[in-house]
Amino acid sequence: MKITKAQSLILYSLGSFYQSVNQSLTYKHLRLRISKITFIELLLDSKIISKQERALYKNLESLEKKNLIEYNNRKIKFSEEGLKQYKKIEKEISRFNKLDKYFNEGTKSKRKLQTVIED
Repeated sequence: MKITKAQSLILYSLGSFYQSVNQSLTYKHLRLRISKITFIELLLDSKIISKQERALYKNLESLEKKNLIEYNNRKIKFSEEGLKQYKKIEKEISRFNKLDKYFNEGTKSKRKLQTVIED
């Protein structure tokens, strides 16, 4: 199933949010859920997503139509397909993070690097 970059970002944001708030509750067998309006307010407050509030609503609606998210008592919840899609996005992002970490560790090249003076 093909989803847009904005939808991927929203799906990943939702998954990351749930991971961060539910991490400390796993041993208690509890799960926190968030409402649509609270999640949208959270995204807008983050200043990372540059979408307007109405566009975020539309993206959430389209994710619901594609059966990636569902609502249970007005709270957003991943569907099975949505959870698979989130894991796929998370796996792809983790590859980028691993590369970033690898190069930031100061790994030495086996060959000599050439320094050039730029104009």
